[in-house]
Amino acid sequence: MGAQASSEQVDEVVARLEEAGASAHVSHGRDATVIGAIGERELLATLPLEGFPGVEQVLPILKPYKLVSRELRRDATVIEARGRRIGDQYFGFIAGPCTVETREQTLETARVVHAEGVTMLRGGVFKPRTSPYAFQGLGAEGLEILAEARELTGLPVVTELMDPRDVEPVVEIADVIQIGARNMQNFNLLSEVGRAPKPVLLKRGPASSIEELLMAAEYVVKEGNTQVILCERGIKTFERSTRYTLDISAIPVLKHETHLPVIVDPSHAAGKRDLVLPLARAAVAAGADGIIVEVHPRPEEALCDGPQQIPAAEFADFAHEIRALASLLGKTIG
Repeated sequence: MGAQASSEQVDEVVARLEEAGASAHVSHGRDATVIGAIGERELLATLPLEGFPGVEQVLPILKPYKLVSRELRRDATVIEARGRRIGDQYFGFIAGPCTVETREQTLETARVVHAEGVTMLRGGVFKPRTSPYAFQGLGAEGLEILAEARELTGLPVVTELMDPRDVEPVVEIADVIQIGARNMQNFNLLSEVGRAPKPVLLKRGPASSIEELLMAAEYVVKEGNTQVILCERGIKTFERSTRYTLDISAIPVLKHETHLPVIVDPSHAAGKRDLVLPLARAAVAAGADGIIVEVHPRPEEALCDGPQQIPAAEFADFAHEIRALASLLGKTIG
């Protein structure tokens, strides 16, 4: 639509698209309003949209992912949770324990990361584990602990959802719903969170292409939830010196392809705490909109992923370096 198009003209185009059997998604940017139409190309081609008042240009979107594409929305999307923002010039600094193990461990970690200026608190209560005998998380009890940590610090909480049956209790507590790498292509789950009123942090699967990640995000946005954060967390390659291979190139590629914020999880990519800071530096330098890292008061006692968690006593130095680098690149922390 033209820069001077009225709301009535936008509504008229939307109405005509819907009459033709298409779904219309309106995106208001700084310089223009874009209407994304999804439907049968043959039917849409019969509409004389170029002649409608207010219409500046009609372009076919060739990407298989329509709603998350830069072709639909030129301006970067900014995600907000309890006043904390990620995207565009806002850098999201997310930190916390891999798993909510006990009330004391979680609250201690929350105090530490809050003191160092993080913008969100992460903590898993439903844990997807390779072994069925490993610790699977505290479930509902863990959600209550996260709620207490938020009350203590004021930080929005990020936690993983694994099962559509748990959507209601997770949505009630979480400020950001995380969809883990193993569930990136759980399309029923993606559709459920697409109908939830909370931002979604979507992690790339370990064997998934960038296009598959964007198509997974499309499942969420198609249901009406446009608040999606993409997370690169490493992919499987032949290399065994790290837990996964962090695909740094995914950051600029995604930033070119989509308007959604892109963050990085260096903890899961590294698998070793002494590699987390170098990978985090690389992520910030490559233009990531944020990072999500794991912190634990006593990693040697952790019930999950202890070797990759930053000791709480060392987190201040880590956070200082990340804040300084983000600032150097013109980013505002949350």
